[in-house]
Amino acid sequence: MSLHFDALETRAPEEREIELFSRLPGFLRTAMLRMSGLGNWLEGVDPEKVMSREALAALPVLRKSELMRLQSEDPPFGGYADMAALSGQRVFMSPGPIFEPELSQEQTLNVARAFFAAGIRPGDLVHNAFSYHMTPGGFMLDAGARALGCAVFAAGTGNTDMQVEAAAMLKPTVYAGTPDFLKIILDKALEAGRDLSSLRRALVSGGALFPSLRAEYATRGVNVLQCYATAEFGVIAYETTNDAGEPLPGMVVGEELIVEIVRPGTGDPVAHGEVGELVITCLNPAYPLVRLGTGDLSAVLSEPSPCGRTGTRIAGWMGRADQRTKVKGMFVDPKHVSQIVALHAEIARARLVVVRRGDQDAMRLEVEPAAGANPDLDAIAASLREITKLGGGVEIVAPGSLPNDGKVISDERDYAH
Repeated sequence: MSLHFDALETRAPEEREIELFSRLPGFLRTAMLRMSGLGNWLEGVDPEKVMSREALAALPVLRKSELMRLQSEDPPFGGYADMAALSGQRVFMSPGPIFEPELSQEQTLNVARAFFAAGIRPGDLVHNAFSYHMTPGGFMLDAGARALGCAVFAAGTGNTDMQVEAAAMLKPTVYAGTPDFLKIILDKALEAGRDLSSLRRALVSGGALFPSLRAEYATRGVNVLQCYATAEFGVIAYETTNDAGEPLPGMVVGEELIVEIVRPGTGDPVAHGEVGELVITCLNPAYPLVRLGTGDLSAVLSEPSPCGRTGTRIAGWMGRADQRTKVKGMFVDPKHVSQIVALHAEIARARLVVVRRGDQDAMRLEVEPAAGANPDLDAIAASLREITKLGGGVEIVAPGSLPNDGKVISDERDYAH
């Protein structure tokens, strides 16, 4: 049985680099002509000269906040999509809001690569617990699993009791979803006396897979690997294993992607091993995002993966370059906190604190009351849920007690445990 998805994964790194950068000038030339947003963004750039990493690094980094602005001014995609190429395709909306078209065929294959690296094979039945509602996660993993040759149960999110009943009947061999929800399903099955021992492997994303949680899953007979994915690019990188099936350090970047690590707040690449913001260029002719800043921190690992794949290896997700924070697979933005404060005159200042409670993410909004005000905790909690689409607690703190450090969101999760 093959150890790799295809020959592209094991080609010489130099061959991959030459192939990508030989295509880049023509790709840019065509995309800048067809997509007004990209053409305006790269105005004055000669695409024929963008033939190396050094030339690519001279182009501006497109931040998601800027993409949001462009989309609001020229909906729905800010002039970055070939609308003719999207005929018959799905369109999604992620928090922000940011609109994205469905993945390209090449991007879908990178999702399939992640499943394959996790030991999943054609004929497996995947219980897909990513959301199919508005956001692309469910469809993204669904398409990748089917491209590999798997059958997929489109479970989506929520309805835990029904998911347990369905899994007990269908006996899926694979779980796909956020790391936390797998534990919720397994615990609910144990409580209900339902047998989910058919689940042997899992591919998770949308949140941190803490070592303690991975170890617990192993004791319950489920081998869990993770991938790093975004709505714009699909799976960017994925974990691989050694001959014993144990996860190797870092993640291997998928094919068709040019990855850079830059100093946060700039477009300047950093040395291998140095932590910085992950910037991605994808040669997708239907949605040509060039040097998109993900806002996520990572680092390039210099040594190739022992699994035999030769793609760039990154350290995985290492936090946020800004304060935009992912909680239970959803992004929470500082502007969300500002919106809550604006809705409640009784709040003088607020800070959102993200922690781990047991094996799940949890949020707590710390609120300094305005002079003489008596904040309504229930009303504020309702606003928190409405604006972030996530539940959380609200705590009144003494006036002047919140640190004057510019932080609106404080991520206090320990990613080492």
